[in-house]
Amino acid sequence: MHRTLFASLITAMFCALGVAADPSLLPNQFGPWQAEAPAKTLRVQDLGDGWAKWPNGERVLKEAGLQSIEERAFRNAGDEATLRTFVLKDPSSAYELYTFLLVPGMKDLGLGKDSAGSDTVAVFLVGNVVVQANLPATVKADSLHDLLASLQQKADDSPLPPLKNYLPERWKVFGSEKYALGPEAFRAAMGSVGQDNTARLADVVGFQNGVEAIFAKYQGEHGSGTLLLLDYPTPQLAEQHLHHLEQALPAELKRAGVTVERKASLLSLVFAPTSPEHAQAIRDAVNYETQVTWNERGQRATDPPIFTIMYKIFLFTGLFLGIATGVGVAFGGVRVIIKRMFPGKVFDRPENIEVLQLGLSGKKIDPTDMY
Repeated sequence: MHRTLFASLITAMFCALGVAADPSLLPNQFGPWQAEAPAKTLRVQDLGDGWAKWPNGERVLKEAGLQSIEERAFRNAGDEATLRTFVLKDPSSAYELYTFLLVPGMKDLGLGKDSAGSDTVAVFLVGNVVVQANLPATVKADSLHDLLASLQQKADDSPLPPLKNYLPERWKVFGSEKYALGPEAFRAAMGSVGQDNTARLADVVGFQNGVEAIFAKYQGEHGSGTLLLLDYPTPQLAEQHLHHLEQALPAELKRAGVTVERKASLLSLVFAPTSPEHAQAIRDAVNYETQVTWNERGQRATDPPIFTIMYKIFLFTGLFLGIATGVGVAFGGVRVIIKRMFPGKVFDRPENIEVLQLGLSGKKIDPTDMY
């Protein structure tokens, strides 16, 4: 008995030590994939040459509030995959990094609501975690579903910024979305959509006032353009920065027909539009509606028929008059009966009656003469 208890304690201790020794975000195994070695914690400087192709990469990571980077190699039979996780301070910052890693030509992988990839690279978002996977060309991204389920239990499940839902889906080029919470990500996004000459707009859009920005390219059957949406905390800030942006727009963009339009607290610009009509069509498709009232839960009241209303009015008025008349008669009748039965004993007693006399005659007034 004692040996069994001792063995159980030793086993529990080693299990606890094993858990403490492997605090990795990436699991030891998911689906058919088995980890080859413990996860490695990386610094931004350790990301290698592959990261150098992203403009402003290190500054964007710092701006987004990067907390940690983890890398781990996995093997499935003869296939090997390298997974890398970026843990950000919140889901909005993670979405900024996720869109920063997107490039046109990627396809939706179906890993959660936000995922994209090519033949050998997969990127997907799980709360405040961005996963970047390098896969063999023969391996499909579907094999990462078990990893997605594992990370969902550990990631922050706060909602993503609503600004991403304002983008029109029609004509949108998948992989061109770029979300920015700060000037570094904004400049990188402007470069990615071919608007390097307008990167200085990052200084006037108002990131210090809490603005959020998102870009996307659109290619329709009749033309193309790049949409920029700027979401401000209040309509007043949006109106203020509208004038700043109009002054900061380069002259060549104004000649090309680029304008700033405001709808409540949302500003929109369309760069490089094929035509003013196509730019307006993209703007009109933005999924943004203002709401100035608060809808409380309630119940709908219906008025009864007019005959029912009038019947109740006459009924309760008659009851009130009847009760008032009855109480008055009862009070007066009781007083008269008591005065007849007990004259001068209960009501109108002479000793309790006082009369002011002017003294114009010599006769003294008898109070009983008054009743």
